[in-house]
Amino acid sequence: MKWDEFFVTGEPMIYGAMASIVLVTIAIIFCLTYFKKWGYLWREWLTTVDHKKIGIMYILSALIMLFRGGMDALMMRTQLAAPDMKFLDAQHYNEVFTTHGVIMILFMAMPFIIGLMNVVVPLQIGARDVAFPRLNAVSFWLFFWGAMLFNISFVIGGSPDAGWTSYFPLAGPELAPKIGNNFYAIALQIAGLGTLMTGVNFIVTILRMRAPGMTLMKMPMFTWSVLITNVIILFAFPVLTVALALMTFDRMFGSQFFSMANGGMDMLWANLFWVWGHPEVYIVILPAFGIYSEIISTFSRKNLYGYKSMVVSMVAISLLSFLVWAHHFYTMGHGAMVNGFFSVSTMAISIPTGVKIFNWLFTLHKGKIQFTTPMLYSLAFIPIFTIGGVTGVMLAMASADYQYHNTMFLVAHFHYVLIPGTVFAVIAGMYYWFPKLFGFRLNERLGKISFWFIAIFFNVTFLPLFFLGLKGMTRRMYTYSAETGFGPLNLLATIGSVGLAIGFAILVYNIYWSFRYQPRDTTSDPWDARSLEWATHSPVPEYNFAIVPNVKSLDAFWFWKKNKQPLFEGELEEIHMPNNNGQPFILGVIFFFWGFFMVFMWWTPAIITSFLILIMLAVRSFERDHGRHISVKEISKTEQQLRGDRA
Repeated sequence: MKWDEFFVTGEPMIYGAMASIVLVTIAIIFCLTYFKKWGYLWREWLTTVDHKKIGIMYILSALIMLFRGGMDALMMRTQLAAPDMKFLDAQHYNEVFTTHGVIMILFMAMPFIIGLMNVVVPLQIGARDVAFPRLNAVSFWLFFWGAMLFNISFVIGGSPDAGWTSYFPLAGPELAPKIGNNFYAIALQIAGLGTLMTGVNFIVTILRMRAPGMTLMKMPMFTWSVLITNVIILFAFPVLTVALALMTFDRMFGSQFFSMANGGMDMLWANLFWVWGHPEVYIVILPAFGIYSEIISTFSRKNLYGYKSMVVSMVAISLLSFLVWAHHFYTMGHGAMVNGFFSVSTMAISIPTGVKIFNWLFTLHKGKIQFTTPMLYSLAFIPIFTIGGVTGVMLAMASADYQYHNTMFLVAHFHYVLIPGTVFAVIAGMYYWFPKLFGFRLNERLGKISFWFIAIFFNVTFLPLFFLGLKGMTRRMYTYSAETGFGPLNLLATIGSVGLAIGFAILVYNIYWSFRYQPRDTTSDPWDARSLEWATHSPVPEYNFAIVPNVKSLDAFWFWKKNKQPLFEGELEEIHMPNNNGQPFILGVIFFFWGFFMVFMWWTPAIITSFLILIMLAVRSFERDHGRHISVKEISKTEQQLRGDRA
């Protein structure tokens, strides 16, 4: 490979990105060296197996990816702001919308959700840790280094350019001969492997590590949503793994699984991708439903209405999510029978979703509603998501979808589903559970200002796209002429995207401001919450609970406060916790280099790193880690200190 093919050149923005990466890296190294924090970083974060710290790293990574994906969105909106814009050329535009979709779905929404899972689920079920702490660390580092591998494609080698769905033949070696789509195939493999490990870990954690007395029907709704989500992960992600492996063989070794030559079939990719892809939508939506259930119940000061029907509806959604994938390609040649089946199944999945909407509304009915920042996001979600759902029913009609499918109407629909359905939820969850991590709340005034910017300008950005779609503007169109009449609505959407960016900037500033100036005594009344995670300290100690709780009812924390019945029975005992370990981090780094060598098809170093991965796994199989024990004296001292800090 020539040197000028290795580094992406020819675009001022690329040079700016390169310079930014170098400067930020130098600044981080300088700060860590100047403040002598290398040892702290290694001991406390890079080698940690604490589920709470891993959750924080997931969330921090997601916020960084939100910034990267948001920059892609702003570039697209700038290009479309007026007719005949020259901000991006066709190739660069293809790369930007491809990376925007992949980053926002897989490297922003997924890690944000998994980060909240890590923080909250063990606390909600009364466990001191997840079932497999080291596997949890491996999961994070595989995700992180997979994300980093994907992101460096912007400056090294070139970004993938076949859309986030990477349809063949667009993603095949004939139409995409450069190595950009290799980044897609390999980076998603690495990150997806980490996600699959997460699915196994949390299923075992929830089924085997619940506190005494906590039956399945006494679990908080967020934990239920996480359990169902990870079951979906367990069934859906292997399909993506197989599809990406076949893509790798097609692109690197000359096989023709997705080529029309020699018995291959390009539609095989579409089927495999969406057999994973539509359940993936519910992987990021169902935990969001669980978050909203916790928040709406807390700030209505009522028990969640229809607990059993909420559980049943989530199970129904998880089953139906595997029966609707073909509605993503109605227009690609199915017969009337196939289209009819998938049309009916798509409409059917709206029924259990509607049940949940009504359950939240009945929970709000006659409640003593508190308009906190997380509650505002939850309340805004209901009408905005309903618009997305109704337009989804419109798209579910196969005959009508022939008109809607390839237009901006569809773009507006999935943003109206995913942004209120996932992004609003993870922001609300971050505000809601922030005290459990850091011992103080984020600033409410800044939080509400950020909310109103995001809620208002979200609609300014995406509502015009419905009308643009109905006027005939196709998606993936990178330029248009003035005669089309698309200009005014596109300009309005671009103005909205700037307002949306300001809202997210205020959110980030709120985190910075709160760490510096927010009083640390605001957690004396932790939201008047209902679930078990609030029965421990804020911030949560390393071992979560000094005494494992004994659960007697749903909404265990509220039940304990109301009935004055003991939740923590017994005396302090020595606690066993796992040791920190650097192997997951090192394994992730090796996977990163293996992926990099595979992308460029440098086979000798790829084989060497493959052997290094096998050696790491072999060494781990012989290792005996007995963990460490926290004495009663140390626990007692920590508990007294935490109570003193609260006082």
